[in-house]
Amino acid sequence: MTTDRAEPARDAAPGSLADIVPWHSQRTPDRVLISRRTGSGWEPVTATRLEAEVTTLALGLVAAGVGAGDRVALMAKTRYEWTLVDAALWAAGAVTVPVYETSSADQLRWILEDSGAVGCVVETPGHAAMLRGIADALPQLRRSWVIDGNDDGNGGSARPSTLADLQAAGKEHDSADARAELARRRTALSPDSLATVIYTSGTTGRPKGCELTHGNFLAEVTSAIEMLPELFEDENGSTLLFLPLAHVFGRMIEVAVLHKGLHMAHSDVARITIDLPTFRPTFVLAVPRVFERVYDGAKRKADAAGRGRVFDLAAATAIAYSEAIEKGRPGPALWVRRTVFDRLVYGKIRAAFGGRTGWAISGGAALGPRLGHFFRGVGVTVLEGYGLTETTAAATVNTRAATRMGTVGRALPRFEVRLADDGEVLVRGGHVFGGYWHDKAATDAVLDDQGWFHTGDLGSLDDGFLTITGRAKEILVTSSGKNVAPAPLEDVLRAHPLVSQAMVVGDGRASIGALLTLDPESMTDWLSRHERPAAPVSDLVEDPDLLAELRTAVTAANATVSSAESIKHFRVLPADLTEASGHLTPTMKLKRSVVAADFAAEIESLYTRRAEP
Repeated sequence: MTTDRAEPARDAAPGSLADIVPWHSQRTPDRVLISRRTGSGWEPVTATRLEAEVTTLALGLVAAGVGAGDRVALMAKTRYEWTLVDAALWAAGAVTVPVYETSSADQLRWILEDSGAVGCVVETPGHAAMLRGIADALPQLRRSWVIDGNDDGNGGSARPSTLADLQAAGKEHDSADARAELARRRTALSPDSLATVIYTSGTTGRPKGCELTHGNFLAEVTSAIEMLPELFEDENGSTLLFLPLAHVFGRMIEVAVLHKGLHMAHSDVARITIDLPTFRPTFVLAVPRVFERVYDGAKRKADAAGRGRVFDLAAATAIAYSEAIEKGRPGPALWVRRTVFDRLVYGKIRAAFGGRTGWAISGGAALGPRLGHFFRGVGVTVLEGYGLTETTAAATVNTRAATRMGTVGRALPRFEVRLADDGEVLVRGGHVFGGYWHDKAATDAVLDDQGWFHTGDLGSLDDGFLTITGRAKEILVTSSGKNVAPAPLEDVLRAHPLVSQAMVVGDGRASIGALLTLDPESMTDWLSRHERPAAPVSDLVEDPDLLAELRTAVTAANATVSSAESIKHFRVLPADLTEASGHLTPTMKLKRSVVAADFAAEIESLYTRRAEP
């Protein structure tokens, strides 16, 4: 559905995502919205400049034959050009289809074929070569462009091949008529217009395309801005985006920061230790694994410097301080201890975030109360939230005004959360998607006639605070009929410095077991501290000393559940579970079925012989 809409008034709120950039250009033309990383530092991009670059690229897309409503795929890591292309596609009335830059040729082919994409922007010559290799199976794909390099991406055709070529075409075709066409397309957009098709991570089969509208995103970001003033109230607030923008979590924050007119820059996980100290954001967003690595890295450095005992006392103090805040207020002795450790330990951890970061948002998986309390005690409060692609990211979140560790917070304004009779979490509101792309059966399975989205997650509600207890499809049922949620056990296992990944198993078995992988950096440090020579992980999977150390992680996990739910046996795998190995999604979620298939023999061994002393 489209409606004719006049140009937005100078102070009127954006009516679509395509209005956001010109809205800021009209109101605050000199405001720096983005800093673009260059060889010498950060280059400011003002609202005026951003609008000019977006318009030029949008004119190039129109000249290349991209029509209103056409799907165009975008395959790149988090970088300035990602945001630029995304905004240009909306300005041209088109629909962005994000693709993770780590996707395989088969995954890329499926998304392009299923979405009916007529164009594709890729990042590297390698991506372009991958695209050429599958082009014969994609007759609807008419154009492709590569951001980096000079690979033509079109098998030698004379059509625009690089992003620079597309920008040049935009300048060449810049005219009053062309700009009028862009204005017509923009004013034709309504809240019901499709903005993006985001494909799910595919942990349980072929990814499904989630249809998210301009209205979904505007409902989500306006509610988030309202509920999280700690992030958005400071006119000088800023964030460094390093999570994949192909994921809805990072994409929503990108839109929210642009909508509010705050300052952002782009990085990636491999560069954050370099970029955080120079950009110095006021808040960041990350998945729990990032916070785990910050904690583990700080502890490793302390242990290596002979200050492990000091760090352990500092960590315990930070956790106790945060717990005291939740219960009332810290006592004088605890306050003094925290002040001392702030100088010795906490200040260095805050400096790793750039020194100005007071807030962080965690999503994608459970953070766990221990890490939440630790970082709040350190002075970087991590606000844990919950949401899915189908809910345009956050459905609930903890806030400065109301935080309860171990929960994922309360529903955002104007959104609803309730539990079904079996404990499944149901969500309703303007942020809930309209359905899966060309898949009515899958849509009908999760959206009921009252507008409730059935998430498939299990939870509990207490005074409006939601706690996620597991995923319905991941609940293990032992041979004795005991239901066991693996995620809480896995969270505790991963908290151990030596553990990189953990997968709890036992469906249809007499007891619960676990597969563990090792963190390479922590293992190097562990071997050094035990005065042992370096060795590959594959040589250590049955090392008695290592297994005894890992048993402490299993014991800690078992302390959180009943005896019937406890882990009886575990095995160490010879290599880590990674996205590259095909065992994790780009957001670090386990592909349980793939792990179970690839390590079927190791799982079987849990029940045929003792896997640890």
